[in-house]
Amino acid sequence: MRALHVPAAGEQPQLSDLPVPEVTEGTVLVKVKAAGLNPVDNAIAAGMMAGMIPHEYPLVLGRDAAGVVEAVGAGVDHVAVGDEVIGHQLLAPPLRQGTLAEYALLPAAAVTPKPASLDFATAAAIPLAASAAVATIEAVDPQPGETVLVNGASGGVGSYAVQLLAARGVTVVATGAPADTDRLTDLGATTVVDFTAGPVTEQVRAGYPDGVDALVNLAGFTTEDVPLAAVRTGGRVSTTTNAPDADALAAAGLTGGGVMAGPLREVVAPLVEQAAAGMLKVDVATVLPLEQATEGLATLASGQARGKIVVRIDT
Repeated sequence: MRALHVPAAGEQPQLSDLPVPEVTEGTVLVKVKAAGLNPVDNAIAAGMMAGMIPHEYPLVLGRDAAGVVEAVGAGVDHVAVGDEVIGHQLLAPPLRQGTLAEYALLPAAAVTPKPASLDFATAAAIPLAASAAVATIEAVDPQPGETVLVNGASGGVGSYAVQLLAARGVTVVATGAPADTDRLTDLGATTVVDFTAGPVTEQVRAGYPDGVDALVNLAGFTTEDVPLAAVRTGGRVSTTTNAPDADALAAAGLTGGGVMAGPLREVVAPLVEQAAAGMLKVDVATVLPLEQATEGLATLASGQARGKIVVRIDT
């Protein structure tokens, strides 16, 4: 099968043939039709997670996928051969299997049926980003009428977070470039702050002098990059980045911390149903062939991605 993989530690990703994985107990072999890209794919490709989770090579990149079940392992009874499904490759040791390939071996716990009304590219854009949005929102537990700042709203996770917050009756303040304003407003943002026009904190405080109630932070890798001062004293913060740490939050009079997505089927299935019903927009900005997957990863790495990037797998 064709697969985008890292041949050995320290080497660059390449597209070439690898053996099709063999199904094992508790797994599902999927013939991949589309794979969603995520920032973590670049982190894995660069070896940034090798010190945290054992890696085995060749290591296939990609975590999200939609496709057709080719085989199921022992103990799997919620999907069958021929079913159209959505799945995710969990960050469990050892890292080796991925979804940027013609076939992906996925843990059954992270595979859910795909509604017929969702095409494969749309479906593949849901698992990690949408479940990350859910995790960040649940961590700050916003109540109707509160105001939440989404920093880094223009990317894949942000597009889901804005919608899910708005559906809770929350006033959403989203950061984005001028080109993002209409799109983020359509997704449910009340205010879009142009992060290119000056400090985000100053712009937010101009509109909300007392500060916002909570911050969902999806961008910035230093405390200085994260607009903590836009949050009122006693407010809550959730972040998908390494910053700010607990000391920085405490110093600012805030509570919260980092969150991790859990794209298991019990989390993903309700999101999939919302998408199928038209209640949750899946913001796919770009669909690329497998041969151009590295271009999509480069766009993610540059921080210029708008919405989700999906790779189409032609088999």
